[in-house]
Amino acid sequence: MASPSSSPVIVWFRQDLRLNDNPALAQAAAAGAAVIPLFILDTGATAWRMGGATRWWLHHSLDRLAADLQQRYGMTLVLRRGDPATVLRTILGETGAQAVHWNRCYEPALVARDTAIKAALKTAGAAVETHNAALLFEPWAVKTQAGGWFKVFSPFWRACRALPAPPAPQRAPKTIAAWPQPIASDELADWGLLPRKPDWAGGLRESWTPGEAGAAARLQAFIEDDLIHYADGRDRPDMNVTSRLSAHLRFGEIGPRQIWQAVQLALGHGNAALGRNAEKFLTELGWREFSYHLLFHFPELPQQNFRADFDAFPWQPRPDFLAAWQGARTGYPIVDAGMRQLWHTGWMHNRVRMIAASFLIKHLLQDWRKGEAWFWDTLVDADLANNAAGWQWVAGSGADAAPYFRIFNPILQGEKFDPEGAYVRHWLPELARLPNKHVHKPWMAPDAVLKQAGLVLGRDYPRPLVDHDTARKAALAAFAALRNDAREAAGAE
Repeated sequence: MASPSSSPVIVWFRQDLRLNDNPALAQAAAAGAAVIPLFILDTGATAWRMGGATRWWLHHSLDRLAADLQQRYGMTLVLRRGDPATVLRTILGETGAQAVHWNRCYEPALVARDTAIKAALKTAGAAVETHNAALLFEPWAVKTQAGGWFKVFSPFWRACRALPAPPAPQRAPKTIAAWPQPIASDELADWGLLPRKPDWAGGLRESWTPGEAGAAARLQAFIEDDLIHYADGRDRPDMNVTSRLSAHLRFGEIGPRQIWQAVQLALGHGNAALGRNAEKFLTELGWREFSYHLLFHFPELPQQNFRADFDAFPWQPRPDFLAAWQGARTGYPIVDAGMRQLWHTGWMHNRVRMIAASFLIKHLLQDWRKGEAWFWDTLVDADLANNAAGWQWVAGSGADAAPYFRIFNPILQGEKFDPEGAYVRHWLPELARLPNKHVHKPWMAPDAVLKQAGLVLGRDYPRPLVDHDTARKAALAAFAALRNDAREAAGAE
């Protein structure tokens, strides 16, 4: 076993698969000892196992991280799977390491896991240092004037902006001493993260470049080409001016401080037209922060209604409705186009996410948790805080949520945000020959128009699963019943 003076330091990579602005890596390198980079595929009993799309992304992200560590520092990324507490104890014993650095996770199960691991390692005599690489502001650092936590976004974000600016991101260490002794490591291919039979990931490969370099290139392209159009174009799925950084953020291939600084530098170049667009984009980073704030203070967010009165909501379970929604067979083009985009690319435009989620919840009266679970499995950016907060926001059951009676009309939403039908035609080519007037409501097209478009409803594209006006009335009636029940319960007390 190595002597204390020559013992290495372990850097436990988790949701921070990058070299730049990685405080755990930077602090370990600054200690001067050799560094052992480690990633553990957690097979313990933690909740919310990765879905298929995130497993695909993780494989490629780890592949890139391993290559970057080898190229830059001559280091081998050690891969182990199992219970992290057991794996860490094993590697400490194998190497004589006496210190472990990691960047914090904020999911409830991982907070509990990490707290227990930290205590056990310290009891065993190892030093443990944890850092913030994932957020602009720690969830416990943003408080109301009364010392509590925020449940409404606007005052939360004002409080964030009143705090000192996030620290500047750190560049990757110039040099790091690699541990010279061999350490047993799994082969990434043996983890089975990639789909095989069938291989459904072709669209993901076409759409994404996982890894730190891919994240940096995506940020640069967004700042140079799209940011100036962001405020007005972010709701237009046909314009493609959103950042598409969400998956890179979810895996920590880029950090929010890096994005923040890049926007500030762009503003500093004196382009006045960026001002409103930049502020709107930073506000979206703020919503990500708010989601983590909510999850930290209300750990039940992914499973329980934030507003307890929604526990009595009269959901109407319909597996056939859920399957039609999942399979892009609702008969409403803007919804189905979004679900096709999701299945093909592992991602969906944010405006369409809201429309599709609203349709499942309010037109089909399916429990929001059913949609949350589907997004968790199919999104490359599946993030527990964002996913849970977003679904509860749409449902009306969450913090600062859209009121339940705000029911998106999928026809009007399509006509407003995809006015030429370009998004729908791209993802639903069977509707490509319909004129703009009918592309968002093909069932209303005259027979002659359908014939000219080569479209047979019920064969080439489904008729609407439900009638919008009828579904809206049913949703409002369910909400009214919920409110009446709440009033009666309050009166009984």
